[in-house]
Amino acid sequence: MLARMLSSTVVGIDGMLIEVEVDVSNGLPTFAIVGLPGEEVRESRDRVRAALKNSGLEFPAKRIVVNLAPATVRKEGGSFDLPIAVGLAVASGQIKAEPDTAYLLLGELSLDGSLKGIRGTLSMVAGVGSNNIAAVIVPSANAQEAAVSTRKPVFGVGTLTDVLAIVSGTLSPSPVAAAEERVTADGKHDVDFSEVRGQEHAKRAIEVAAAGNHNILMVGPPGSGKTMIARRIPTILPPLSVAEAIETTKIFSVAGILSRDGLLMRRPFRSPHHSISDVALVGGGRVPRPGEVSLAHNGVLFLDEFTEFRRSGLEVLRQPLEDRVVTISRAHSSVTYPANFMLVAAMNPCPCGNLTDPKRECRCSARDVERYRRKISGPLLDRIDIHIEVPPARYSEIAGEETSESSESIRDRVTRARKIQEERFGQDASIFTNSQMSSRQMRKVCRLDARSADLLKAATMRLGLSARSYTKVLKVARTIADLEGAETIETHHVAEAVQYRAQSTS
Repeated sequence: MLARMLSSTVVGIDGMLIEVEVDVSNGLPTFAIVGLPGEEVRESRDRVRAALKNSGLEFPAKRIVVNLAPATVRKEGGSFDLPIAVGLAVASGQIKAEPDTAYLLLGELSLDGSLKGIRGTLSMVAGVGSNNIAAVIVPSANAQEAAVSTRKPVFGVGTLTDVLAIVSGTLSPSPVAAAEERVTADGKHDVDFSEVRGQEHAKRAIEVAAAGNHNILMVGPPGSGKTMIARRIPTILPPLSVAEAIETTKIFSVAGILSRDGLLMRRPFRSPHHSISDVALVGGGRVPRPGEVSLAHNGVLFLDEFTEFRRSGLEVLRQPLEDRVVTISRAHSSVTYPANFMLVAAMNPCPCGNLTDPKRECRCSARDVERYRRKISGPLLDRIDIHIEVPPARYSEIAGEETSESSESIRDRVTRARKIQEERFGQDASIFTNSQMSSRQMRKVCRLDARSADLLKAATMRLGLSARSYTKVLKVARTIADLEGAETIETHHVAEAVQYRAQSTS
């Protein structure tokens, strides 16, 4: 007897509908799974056998063939346990499924028949779209995650017995109510920019970077406040849109680190240690998984102690910094993960860290400093829009009573500038900020008058800026103009943008 169930798998961060065909026939007892199954899927034979027996059903001693279609897509993970088990129960005649009623079944089985949570639920359920599916059945641990991604009824179930009762029509549970999909920026942060004393130049550069989603490098001695400033960047970023929240939540779900029900409400801030492997940073592995650059999508990737990261890992960053995606190719497939993040890097000016500190003596030779800075390649530095020096804070600034500007007021300006950019690029769904502009768009929105053009020409010649650096300056100047609400780029906008590139040549 043949039974057909519906399930789903993840390709990149998107879901794909999979048909699970289970055929039980007379013959020598065997259990074969075909359709390009991964190791976890092949192991489901033993989990399904034990779960059926411990749920009061018999495991048919017959010839069993399970086909996962389409066969050209590799299937990974334990989420196929549930559709295979239900298909076996139906195909062996132990239960009778409701006619003309299709369920999307997702879940990993324990040996006692209970359901365990799975990764990628949001993507797999969202990938169903408008297919003719009556309801979605998932483990209770993934119910809220599934409910926010579909308008179809979602049943959160704890055991295989309950699933069989639903499929046979003897149990009619109430669907899970979706958590509110409101995405706001008023989630309270534990830190605020008002706590940063002094460093007005650095805070201004951070504001410009946040407004245009520009990458930024901070160079300064230990204790100057680089890390403190970086950790407060999420507090000045505009709120996530619902579309951004769904995409970001998909990535965390696929990576298996989604720690709350429903959608993520804050822009991610990822700060990996410098000992991180290349695969963990960019993504990949035997079974491809998103790396830190994708987990920082729509948010901030902070690389502290920039020069201590592996050279090979940093060089791999060059492609996602340009293309805003990471493509991982394997012999059987190729997956693409989004990676539109704001890179924030921090490093010391020299090995001992005291080169730019007026009160501490630097013990490094010129050769030591050169070797230290050469750990970051020129092509990678060229892809960082803003370079600033963060000097040590003065005692009067640290101990003074004067309060700094709050994150809320800075965020208001950043949000207004981002709104201008959204309206400017409204017809292009793939571009939201100035940092993403193509050359064609730059010719339209980054026009300079004669004085500004002369200033940029002189700076380009004197600083020896590359073609990429030249475009970075123009993009930053456009962002500075947006912060002021100016329609055209003026001379002082260009001058400030050039200043942020001059640091890299000093």
